[in-house]
Parts: sequence; C-alpha cells; structure tokens
Amino acid sequence: MTVSKKTRLAGAGCGILAAAAGLGAAEGVAAFLSVPSPVVAVGQQMIDLAPPFLKDFAVETFGENDKGILVIGVVATLGLVAALAGAIGVTRRKLAVAMAAGLGIVGLIAAYFGATVAVPLTQRLLPGLAALLVSAGGLSVLLRAFDGEPATSTASTENTPGVDRRKFLGAAAAIGAIGVLGAGIASFGRRVVDISSFAIPTPTETLPPMPAGVAFTDIEGLTPFLTPLDEFYRVDTALSVPQVDPTTWQLRIHGMVDKEITLTYDQLLARDLVERDITLTCVSNEVGGPYIGNARWTGTSVQTLLEEAGVQDGADAVLSTSTDGMTIGTPIGALMDGRDAIIAVGMNGQPLPADRGFPARMVVPGLYGYVSATKWLVDMEITRFADFEAYWTPRGWAEEAPIKISSRIDVPGSFQKYDKGQIVIAGVAWAQNTGVEGVEVSIDGGEWQAAELSDELSVDTWRQWRYAWDGSGATSGSHEAKVRAIGQDGETQTEEQAPPRPNGASGWHGIVFGVN
Repeated sequence: MTVSKKTRLAGAGCGILAAAAGLGAAEGVAAFLSVPSPVVAVGQQMIDLAPPFLKDFAVETFGENDKGILVIGVVATLGLVAALAGAIGVTRRKLAVAMAAGLGIVGLIAAYFGATVAVPLTQRLLPGLAALLVSAGGLSVLLRAFDGEPATSTASTENTPGVDRRKFLGAAAAIGAIGVLGAGIASFGRRVVDISSFAIPTPTETLPPMPAGVAFTDIEGLTPFLTPLDEFYRVDTALSVPQVDPTTWQLRIHGMVDKEITLTYDQLLARDLVERDITLTCVSNEVGGPYIGNARWTGTSVQTLLEEAGVQDGADAVLSTSTDGMTIGTPIGALMDGRDAIIAVGMNGQPLPADRGFPARMVVPGLYGYVSATKWLVDMEITRFADFEAYWTPRGWAEEAPIKISSRIDVPGSFQKYDKGQIVIAGVAWAQNTGVEGVEVSIDGGEWQAAELSDELSVDTWRQWRYAWDGSGATSGSHEAKVRAIGQDGETQTEEQAPPRPNGASGWHGIVFGVN
C-alpha cells in the first residue's frame, strides 16, 4: 500500500507522543522511588563507557554544561527513533512496537548495570519497565487508529490507510494523560533534601576571619580569594545530583583495619570539627583554566579516624565510594602525614551544597580531586592499590597525582585593550601542601620580574599576585604577558607544556592584550 507523506508524519507524531508518555511515566516512577530515571541511567552509562578522548572533548568544549548537553542528546535521540518507529508503524505495526520496546530495554539495561549504592535492583528497573510498557503499548494503541479502510485521494490514484479519528483522539488523550501525570509526579514528587534545615555545629577549632592582607580587593576582574559557593567549580560524572537523606546516611570505614567504624550523620557532627582553608583543583583543568576554587571547609580529621580504626600493615590506599557508585583511590600516606585531610560537612560556614557533596565529602590538600575529593561519601575501604582499580585509572589517568605548582593570569583579559600608561597584571598562583614563595611575570619574552604577592594564609591555599607594568613607552599593538610561580620548596613552575591527562596539565599561562 502506498502511504502519503502526511500519513507518515501522523505516524511519526504517534511515535513521539508514545515515547513522551513513556518518558513521563518513567520519570514519575523514578521520582516516587527516588531512583535514577532511564534518561539519567542511559546518560550515566554513556559517560562510563565513553572513550577518554570524548570525555576530554566534552569537558573542554562544554565545561560544566556537559551534563545538560548529554541529557539533551539522549532525549533528542529518543525522539528521533520514536518518530521513525511511528512512521514505519503506519504499515508495519509489529516492527514499530518492537522498536519502541527496544528503547525501553535500553533503559532497563542501563539501570541494571548502574552502580548506584544502596538502591535495590528491582527499584532501579521499575522506571525502565514503566517506559517500556507505556511507550510500546501506547504506540500500538495509537497505530490501531490507522486500521480503517484505505481512502483514495481525489488528486491521484494513491491509496492511504484510513484513520478512525475518534479512536485516535481518544487514545492520544489517554496516553498523553499518562505522560502528564508522570511528569507531574516527577515535578512535585521528586525528593529534594532541604539542606537549609540542617546546621553545622560550631567547630572545636575555628579560624579567625580572613586577614585583610590575603586578598587584593581593588583589582577588577581578579578572582576573589574565597570562592562563593555558587561559583565554585563542579566536575563529576553525576548526571543528576544525588539527594542523600542525612537521617539515614552512614559512613562505613572497613577493610585492612583492626576495628570497623560506622558513623551516622549526627555522630559525624558530634566529633571534633575543625575549620581549614583549602584550595581544590581538578586534574582536567587546562593551564589557565577555571576548575580551581578556594573555600573554608568544616570537617573532621581523616587521620584521626584512620588511627581509631587501626590501619594494618601492608595497606597503602583508601578506596572511597560515593552513593552513586563513583570510586576514588587515595594514598594512605597523604591521609596520615599530618596534612589537613578532612571529611568535610561544611563549606564557607554553611552545610555542603547538594552538588558539592552533601552530606559529607573528602577534602585532601595537595591532591587532584579525582584521587581524593569523593563527594556524597558513604564508604572508605582501607586496602592496597594492587587490589583494586578506581573509576578513573582504567581510563588513562595516573594512580597517584599530587597537584602541580601553577599560576594563572586573570587580568588583563585576553585581547583587552588599554591606553598607554601603567597596566596592572594580576592573578592567582598555587602549590597546595607546599606553598607559593614567589610569582614572576614576563612581558613580550623579556626578563622575568617579581610580582607582589598577597599575604600567605596557608600553604594549602592559593595566593593572589599583581604586577604593575609601565606601558607608557610601549609600542601600540599586541603584547604578551606570561606568568610562572615558585614554590617554597624551591621548585619553579615548568615551561614544558603537558595536557591534563594523565596527571595534570603544565606550562606557563600567557595572555595577549593590546595597547592603543
């Protein structure tokens, strides 16, 4: 039977409507059960299975918007396949229903292999099952409206399937209602933990207010010394932010220990809490990149916890696990050498934001986040590197990764133009757990000149710097500024360019600016 383009488009619309209803139903079930939806489950598997170069491309191209772009891509692909299934289904209903069911099966497979901790498998599968039944069943019902007697077009001899409009409209209304109901449950029923209702006790060791000398506050465009919560970078693999109920949350410390420890949230808060100023850096940060931030953290000492548990001989690593299944391996030496490694419960005087790891996360000075900064922490296994592979190491990243000394120019911005005269060049420099001793600036490849440093607050935090360049005699046109840092151990930041993989980027940051 020859089918008109208009009829095919109508079939495609049926496919999209059925898929949308299935997606809405799945989202509603997922919200009710507080488990990942099929879109999230599929997207999470795409993240986990993506080759390293694709992950790097996504972070470099889309930054913190990479997760949103991925979700849009998953939904768009779903829509295209659903539309194709509906168009085919006008004449081949069984094939179309099989295609719709296949989309649901993909969601079930993704949920099955999902690593979400403490969520029973049956609960993880139910949203995908709802999507399969509603989308495949809905498409089958909608396509039955095309079972009428063929109608002959008055403009040609073309025959097209007859459409029972009453049957179609009734089916579309019922299926659409299922989708709307599910979406409504997802919108209003998904659990969101009210973090504002929780308060962090006053730490046993508090820090004084930030001294005035640690920050240059009169330079427009210079990164603030303390990063606001809503501006602190976020790099992780969680497509949806875990909503962890602190009333049921527990942290288990076990493995090669003399005594296993399990802590509730209240027990964690009841321990001796300390405040520490620590700068965190992501290993995926390019030279001069934005994935670094400085905060005042509140938490309890990791070293004290491990000493209470009693680390056994031979253990050289802690395998920490997030509630979403992310695993991170951290050298025990970095947790028990006296540095301020903490299990953080607060950030800048407030409970951790949900997307920064509430209710608890690890913070370890001097190590890149992928080997130390586990968010939504629920498990710490004392073990050996030889006995496990954490999430990132099979993906081409180094097993151990101390942060490299580095620096960045914030001011001027690239290609910013100035009139001749004194031009302020400023930025930040860091060498966590070592400390920054000096910063030097070179203009147009000339001699390195010492920059002025802000006061040091801690070896674990970055330092601001500034350099006043006399550009009154400069030629008009483009000029280049470069910066390098010098650590308190005498190490000078290397000029050698290296990409973030496998253990952090290196090289001097440079910018080009103009003089009128």
